[in-house]
Amino acid sequence: MDKLIITAAICGAEVTKEQNPNVPYTVEEIVREAKSAVDAGAAIVHLHVRHDDGTPTQSHERFQECTEAILKECPNVILIPSTGGAVGMSPDERLDSTNTNPVPEMATLDCGTCNFGDEIFDNTMPTMRAFGRRMLEKGIKPEYECFEMGHLDTILTMARKGEVPGAPMQFNFVLGVPGCTPATVDNLCWLVNKIPAGSTWTATGIGRHAFTLAAPAIAMGGNVRVGFEDNLYIERGVLAKSNGELVDKVVRMAKLLGRPVATSDEAREILNLRKR
Repeated sequence: MDKLIITAAICGAEVTKEQNPNVPYTVEEIVREAKSAVDAGAAIVHLHVRHDDGTPTQSHERFQECTEAILKECPNVILIPSTGGAVGMSPDERLDSTNTNPVPEMATLDCGTCNFGDEIFDNTMPTMRAFGRRMLEKGIKPEYECFEMGHLDTILTMARKGEVPGAPMQFNFVLGVPGCTPATVDNLCWLVNKIPAGSTWTATGIGRHAFTLAAPAIAMGGNVRVGFEDNLYIERGVLAKSNGELVDKVVRMAKLLGRPVATSDEAREILNLRKR
């Protein structure tokens, strides 16, 4: 069993300081939260960026600024910029996060349209093909974000057609979003059993499912994502003080389950990445 890769999704596009005052908006706050997560044991930082007032943006200039600042403090960390952005953004707007220099090692690729609470997260087939072409052209490894069971079959079919990068593939099973696939062990097992041999995968439990999904993922040999994007609480009714606190809880769970935690360089080897 490979070492455990922990991803910290440090701010997302939707959560606010009103919900948890430690949610980062500014470049300095984003660097603070990235460093807290890496120091606690995260090998990857999944990155959304905000304007200073908290408004989400996919501007490559803002991603460039945040990326450079994070890498000054955490030079080996793997950064995965979001191409999901925020609900309502256009595909071209969402893809702007891949226009940084250097080109990102990885980026997310969302695998289908779905309900997102009261909103609709729109990922049409033409949109996904455009995102696949961008990643093929730039040599970016996608992390395939699956919110629904059918998303997995969709992206595997696209990979067979050469419309998106193929093997070895990295999946992130995001379970528990209101309106999407529930965060159950049965659903996680179903998804994991359908991925191609040689693939890697991560489990993301939303809200109260963050740690109840992390435990089976650790035991099953998968990887784990936590962070303010997905969950603001360290335990029921207690707001997390930092992303590092959330990562540290996963590290302690992994230790109890006998699973060593990967460094960023070890994660690159597991994920078949080459540092840019």
